[in-house]
Amino acid sequence: MSERRSRYEIYWEILVFCQTPRAFTVIINRCDLNSKTGQEYIEFLSRKGYLSIVKDGEKTMYAATGHAAEYITLFSRLYQTLFDEIPGFKL
Repeated sequence: MSERRSRYEIYWEILVFCQTPRAFTVIINRCDLNSKTGQEYIEFLSRKGYLSIVKDGEKTMYAATGHAAEYITLFSRLYQTLFDEIPGFKL
């Protein structure tokens, strides 16, 4: 039985995945989110300054900011301390 991911794990997954700019649909597909939930997570991370919008011609992409690196590092350390392993996801 697999456990549900916490919001913090999902934030971490999105931020790690977006270290290279990604389109919305690619993010939700890879992070296994529905459109509504994915939009909520992306909007939250954008408001907090962890994701920025990158325009690639007509495409809108999302990229993790330098500010996100601190969250990624802290979350990874906390997770490893609690569970004796680094967080992972299917990417």
